[in-house]
Amino acid sequence: QVQLVESGGGLVQAGGSLRLSCAASGRTFGSYRMGWFRQAPGKEREFVATIHWSGISTTYADSVKGRFTISRDNAKNTVYLQMNSLKPEDTAVYYCAAKEVPTSTSYDYWGQGTQVTVSS
Repeated sequence: QVQLVESGGGLVQAGGSLRLSCAASGRTFGSYRMGWFRQAPGKEREFVATIHWSGISTTYADSVKGRFTISRDNAKNTVYLQMNSLKPEDTAVYYCAAKEVPTSTSYDYWGQGTQVTVSS
């Protein structure tokens, strides 16, 4: 019911910034919590940040607090992840995900990911 497409990834030097976008289509008028996750080579996928579709309630992984900001633009059906002060450790494929709230306890919809590479 929901399709997600990430964009905005690329190569950036340490200390630089990137802004990821997640465009949603399909049934996007309901109540959703949106999330960003990432997966580095050889590692499990980890939580980065979440936001309720309304903009209420945001959460961040400790590793990105103070550096990353999640936001949304309902009119554009888009969720963003502003990443500042990037570190080589942030290198990963970043995924956008969505779940219906409060009915779903897990993320049901996922994008295909966008690569973020931070050089030292």
